[in-house]
Amino acid sequence: MIAGVLVVDKPQGPTSHDLVAVARRVLGERRIGHCGTLDPLATGVLALAVGPATRLVQYLMASDKTYQATIRFGEITTTYDTLGEVCGQSDARPTRDALEQALQRFLGPQMQVPPAFSAKKIDGHRAYDLARRSGEPPPTLAPVAVHVHALSLDDYDGERAVVTMTVSPGFYVRSLAHDLGQALGTGAVLEQLRRTRSGTFSVEDAVTLDTLVTTDRASAAGRLIPMAALLTDRPALHLNADTAARARKGVDLPCPPGWSDPPPLTRLFDDQGHLLGLAVPSRHAGGLHPAVVFG
Repeated sequence: MIAGVLVVDKPQGPTSHDLVAVARRVLGERRIGHCGTLDPLATGVLALAVGPATRLVQYLMASDKTYQATIRFGEITTTYDTLGEVCGQSDARPTRDALEQALQRFLGPQMQVPPAFSAKKIDGHRAYDLARRSGEPPPTLAPVAVHVHALSLDDYDGERAVVTMTVSPGFYVRSLAHDLGQALGTGAVLEQLRRTRSGTFSVEDAVTLDTLVTTDRASAAGRLIPMAALLTDRPALHLNADTAARARKGVDLPCPPGWSDPPPLTRLFDDQGHLLGLAVPSRHAGGLHPAVVFG
């Protein structure tokens, strides 16, 4: 059985779903899902959950991401990037000092409005589908709580800024580019974006698309990060045979001695060292509930 995560270095152009289709063809496995969409403009780390690992997608997605973005000033588009229709222009450009001061405003917790052209759902419809409806104004999405953990200006030539950031799940770099341009009074669009890290996955783990499409099934399967090596930033609990049997039945487990409070997510391993599943805090104080259990 093929199981694990394949990390692909996505090139500019294809969609995340395009890469899923390629991986399905190469690996001969239908159960493949991506752990966080990258826009066609974006490149970099795209983690593909394969086989049983697809049951972990929501947990793999719930991790911080690191991006390097190129933001161009003097323009506003409908999509907040260079692929959209231009709807505003300005000859003004920020000074480096003004840019650095403005960037500091985006550090920390905040409410962010996602782009109208995004995969967010409104009444069951994708926002980008609603935004493309002829004769209708684009939808206004509700602000979402996000967190910018780190934000630095790497380079600025008076026209374009290169910015590196580490952000929470659900953060839109396109919205940051747009909001930064609004704050500076110049307008701004996202010109390039590269995701260098997603949770514990980095570009060093990644296979290029060119390599993936030319490799054989066995070699591609050999690039998978195994199940036991996933979510290593979460605590692990090793169970004996009896406790593992209880976990497989979905029975709540007591926290081990020394755990004052159960963590939000715990990896469960059986007595053979295999990943048995994931546990979350149970409804009863001091307990763990097996939320995902493998056979």
